[in-house]
Amino acid sequence: MLVALAILSLAIVVSIQGFASGLRLLKLSGEHQEAMLLADLKAREITSPTQAGRDGGTEGAYTWEREIKQVVTPDLEVEGRPVRWRQWEVDVHVRWGDHRQVSVATLRTVAGDGDKTPTSPKP
Repeated sequence: MLVALAILSLAIVVSIQGFASGLRLLKLSGEHQEAMLLADLKAREITSPTQAGRDGGTEGAYTWEREIKQVVTPDLEVEGRPVRWRQWEVDVHVRWGDHRQVSVATLRTVAGDGDKTPTSPKP
């Protein structure tokens, strides 16, 4: 009888630890999903970029940073013709907690203004 109670109590302790671990992972997964949704939202806010730049902010427990930079596209630049298209890279980084972070990167191609010469991004 004593051995059976010892085995039962050990099984209960292991089960409780398993459930607690699962709940921690579920919480972490929810935080990660919320951070990805925020990063995607901040990337989608930029539909037609016109200039390079960096901005950021805080939403709840999350800190985000967005960087927009022009991509060099020599295939789209024909000598003697106005620039018709420009390509931009939008990078969003979201951080939370001690060392947690997610990043989203996307490219946007927008019609050039036709009267400006292409500019090379600064290193």
